[in-house]
Amino acid sequence: MSQLIIPKDYRPLLDMQQTEQGIKQIKDFFQQNLSTELRLHRVTAPLFVLKGLGINDDLNGVERPVSFPIKDLGDARAEVVHSLAKWKRLTLADYRVKPGYGIYTDMNAIRADEELDNLHSLYVDQWDWERVMNPDDRNLDFLKRTVRRIYAAMLRTEYMISEVYPVLTPSLPDEIHFIHSEELLQRYPGLDAKERENAIAREYKSVFIIGIGGKLSNGEPHDLRAPDYDDWSTPNSEGYKGLNGDIIVWNDTLGRSFELSSMGIRVNKEVMLQQLQICGKEEREKLYFHQRLLSGDLPQTIGGGIGQSRLCMLLLKKAHIGEIQASIWPDDMRQSCQQAGIPLI
Repeated sequence: MSQLIIPKDYRPLLDMQQTEQGIKQIKDFFQQNLSTELRLHRVTAPLFVLKGLGINDDLNGVERPVSFPIKDLGDARAEVVHSLAKWKRLTLADYRVKPGYGIYTDMNAIRADEELDNLHSLYVDQWDWERVMNPDDRNLDFLKRTVRRIYAAMLRTEYMISEVYPVLTPSLPDEIHFIHSEELLQRYPGLDAKERENAIAREYKSVFIIGIGGKLSNGEPHDLRAPDYDDWSTPNSEGYKGLNGDIIVWNDTLGRSFELSSMGIRVNKEVMLQQLQICGKEEREKLYFHQRLLSGDLPQTIGGGIGQSRLCMLLLKKAHIGEIQASIWPDDMRQSCQQAGIPLI
């Protein structure tokens, strides 16, 4: 069994019926606020895409997508999406969306190689969003402004649900703190990446860690990112590389850092070629998505994913993501949760 956190004397603050109602209230309220903040309209997204087009997100490059043959296409294989990072950019181009506007969708995925614990499930649900931007806005200030607007929607949602259920005391700070992953490494040189996240989240309660994917001064990236959607190699005005990052908060229920979102300014032609070379993935240049980007057919965008079950889990103060969503768990994990008073759906 993967590492399971059992909070001492844990008892859910809401019963299962209230929890289901709270999940709907959070999802409805947050997506409307996100749409308003970033001027996004909702679109319908695929559950699977054809293999070999370069559209599926390969995450860290090691996760195996769930795939199956399609009878009416001569057994051509389809892959269940890992995320919609590239599909969204293609859609913005096809819909001819103007700068300053974008799309969001419900992304549902299956990640068969996920290590199951309090935060990670085989089933992934998130709001995937993408917004067209002007090429001149490829800078850190624009990234930070966008993060603050997303965080403002989270704060309003937390306030709303605490008004509906007063037992849910708000815990997010009014402001989100920004720090680059290299600064974080210099601040805590003796800790590994996850320990550094715990330390900074414990201190500030809400942080955006900039620069995820590029190697730091210790020769290692803070975390892995695919080379063909987020820009993690462009130096910014502060001298650090990376125009992407993660929203991390402190989870009081679990006593640890808690990632809510991964996002960033997307690669342009030059950056994608550079990152493909860094990762030794030059062969991807021939794929459908990459050819459209290289030909200048795709707009410059910023985008990311925000965990739906994660946000509900945080705001409803749940100890396990299985209290929010229905999934499959190891028998020993279910038994441990039952004994600890953690009711998995």
